[in-house]
Order: sequence, then structure tokens, then C-alpha cells
Amino acid sequence: MKEKSILSPEAKSIINAKLTRRTLFAGVGGLSAAAFLASCGTDASKEVAAGIAEDVGGTVRWANWAAYLDAKRVNGSRTYPTLEAFMSSSGIDVDYLVDVNDNDEFYGKVQGQLKLGKDIGYDIVTLTDWMTDRWIRLGYTQTLDEANMPNKGNILASLSSVGFDPGRKQSLTWQSGFAGFGWNKELVPGGINSLEQLFDKKYKGRIEVLSEMRDTMGIILQYQGVDITKPFTEDQFMNAIDFFEKQVSDGIIRQVKGNDYLEDMAIGDAIAVIGWSGDIFSLNAEEGDKFEFGIPESGGTLWSDNMMIASTSSNKSNSEKLMDHYYDPKVAAEVAAWVNYICPVVGAQAEMEKIDPELANSNFIFPDDATLSKVSVFRSLNFEEEVKFSEAFQIASGN
Repeated sequence: MKEKSILSPEAKSIINAKLTRRTLFAGVGGLSAAAFLASCGTDASKEVAAGIAEDVGGTVRWANWAAYLDAKRVNGSRTYPTLEAFMSSSGIDVDYLVDVNDNDEFYGKVQGQLKLGKDIGYDIVTLTDWMTDRWIRLGYTQTLDEANMPNKGNILASLSSVGFDPGRKQSLTWQSGFAGFGWNKELVPGGINSLEQLFDKKYKGRIEVLSEMRDTMGIILQYQGVDITKPFTEDQFMNAIDFFEKQVSDGIIRQVKGNDYLEDMAIGDAIAVIGWSGDIFSLNAEEGDKFEFGIPESGGTLWSDNMMIASTSSNKSNSEKLMDHYYDPKVAAEVAAWVNYICPVVGAQAEMEKIDPELANSNFIFPDDATLSKVSVFRSLNFEEEVKFSEAFQIASGN
């Protein structure tokens, strides 16, 4: 019998929680999900760094994805409790900007200024591993001063040194998570376990998939029997592209979107998606227990997003203090209880016990090997593959 969503009990828990997201892992290559979490550049450009004042103070500007920080509404306005606590205790102001919708889209917006060494409007940026790799290689990040970050040592051993950033000198993991299926339980009775169910003609025009190529294509490739952790061929990738393009041209797929697919789910324009695990939990917290997430029976993907300080930032010390705040296990647990992504901080699970014991046992926040066996890390791509595969995906997406 096919397994229904493995998240049903946890969706309910999120609604009751007291505080109630991207290809991937360039440089990590063919690690399995379990091996990555069990085990798992260049310096900032002198030309860019030249002339930037050290710590001129002012407000720390943090660019992040939607539904990615603990939030509540007060008098109709959204506030962030852990961020307010930091500002109160430190005296440092933070402008939290939900400005990342898609890695390439965000990079395209700031690339020109980064090249010229001009202020990009952000101090901290939060981007997926493969894009983090690019920023570090191009010298667009600053080396972290560990003296300002005593909590940095709380990072999970599996994340403390990665191929694109040995020793985590330029970045810190924000959250990790899974890509799989999300759906409206009221409109999709029985749930979705396979791509056949997701792309059923009865849902024509109401399905959306991620513009993150490695997530959408990673799920399709695994459905076609391809191991995405190993060096699959161009032909295998293009076969998956052909399948994807047909769903777009036939009108099954409504749109290929970044993080803003959540808006379409909330208003009912999209009833099922290839989406991110914590997003669906956050949507439930906002809209009621209407949505569910499940890992495809043929396999989902595993990814991480990372905080970096832009090479153009003149507020480095305060930015480091803010990053360090989120590596306090108590604070990390408060965030995890709301976003429900994989928490990268040692000690957070024990703190979660005090917030919500059921969430402390969640395999989508603190995953066990059985859960990790259902997801894979998309292998690293060389430059030629990156260009060719991305172009094919954009064309198939209708862009």
C-alpha cells in the first residue's frame, strides 16, 4: 500500500506550537543525504573590499526568504520575536527584508553592484549552497571574525566544513530542508505521493513547481530512476526536461515559481506544488490546517541555505553579532518551532523539548536516518553543465 504523507501528525503539531526556506551542494557532490548530515573559494576580493569602512554602525540589513523566521502579528503588523529580542539586548537595529524569492533572481538584482564594489542594500544575505559557492568563489563575501561569534561552534559537525567553505570561514548555515510535494488537503483528497498524481489531468492549470532547477528536476529525475547524487548523463537530464516541458506545454503546470508560490497556495490558485517542507508548515500557521507536505515515493531533495556578509557591507561586526545570536540553541529552537526546517544548531533539540516535545521528535526538524534515506543531494555541476542545464530548464519553463 502506498504511504500517505508522513507529515500528518506534525502539521497538527505546528498549529498548536507555542511559537507558531535551493543547483544544491556544489562541492559536496555525490553524498547521500544521510552521509551529508552525518559528515557534513576565495577570500573577499581586495578590489571590492578596498575603501569600505569597517563597522560604521547603523542598521543591519538582512535579506531572507519568505516564511523563514519566527513571526507573529501585532495590531495587524508582522513582528519577529527573536529578532526583537536581539535588538533589545544588543542595541543594534535590524531591517529584516523578505527579498529573496529565487537564487538567480536575487543574484541578478545585485550582481552589477557587487562587481563594482558598491553597496547592494544588504549586509547579510541568505542563499542556497550552490549560490553561496558562487559568491565565495567570486570574492563577494567577507571572512567571519570568530571573536564576534562565540556560538559559531554550535554548528552541527556535518555542516561545519563543506566543500565550498572549508571551516565555515565565509558562511553559516541558516536552515536545511526538503523539497517534495505540498497540497491543499481540502481540494486534493487522499494526498499526493507520486508525479503521476501531481500531474493528473484533473488538476490541470492548478499545479506549480519550483523555479529552483535542482529541486524540480531532482524530483523528476528520481521519478525516472536516476540517482541524482551520481554523475548522470546529459541525455538523462534532457529526458527529464522533455517530460517537464510536456507538463508545461499541456497546461498541467500553471507556473514555475520561486518562494511566491505560497501566495497562490494561500488564495487557491494553486492546489498542489513541488515545494519546500517548512513553507507548507508556515502556510498552515497562517491559513489554518489546510495543507500537507510529503516526500515523493521516488525521492525528494535535501538542501541548505546560508547566511553570508556581503563584501560591500560596512556593518560587518554588527552583522556577525546578529548571525551569532541565531546560533544560541535556545534562539535556534524558537526559530525552528516556527519555520519547521532542519535546525543546524547543536543543543537546539534539547531546547525544543521545552517548547514542544512533539516537535523535538520531528523528523523534519531533527531528521533520523530513515527520513534522510528518502531524500538526496543533487550532485555538483561543472560550468558547462550548469549553463546548459539551466538554459534548458528556463526554456522548458517558458521563460
